[in-house]
Amino acid sequence: MFEYLDDNKEERAKITEAGAYIMGRKMFSSDEGEWDLDWDGYWGSNPPYHAPVFILGHRPRPSIEMEGGTTFHFVTGGIEDALERARKAAGDRNISIAGGPGVLNQYLAAGLVDELRLHVAPFVAGGGERVFADTPGVKLKPVSSRTTPVVTHLVYGR
Repeated sequence: MFEYLDDNKEERAKITEAGAYIMGRKMFSSDEGEWDLDWDGYWGSNPPYHAPVFILGHRPRPSIEMEGGTTFHFVTGGIEDALERARKAAGDRNISIAGGPGVLNQYLAAGLVDELRLHVAPFVAGGGERVFADTPGVKLKPVSSRTTPVVTHLVYGR
């Protein structure tokens, strides 16, 4: 999952230090409609999160406990419900919005992002959603940037 971060342990540590994560259904699974209950994510039996992960979706599904402390919880109550559950799970640690762009954009538009870390690689996957789409009035200030041969790491704050 984090192959593009292999050049920098600090970047990887910043992503994986969160006490809870939020992501969209497509970040967890590319299927649509009813859940494939045999599918438990792209990462194998030991996902890199090692903390609770709250998956936003429209259909309920039982939680999935994985190795290493990752538990996927499926949330149908919207971004505020997922954030409230993630805050309780994370305690005093950070919460990371792990993707995708649609989920991030909802949190940006609601003013619920304190720090944005973008990892930009010269790769075009085709179609898809754009970061910052439908986020009028979002104002972020550059905090830092670092370029490597394979990726540029950008950090913005409120």
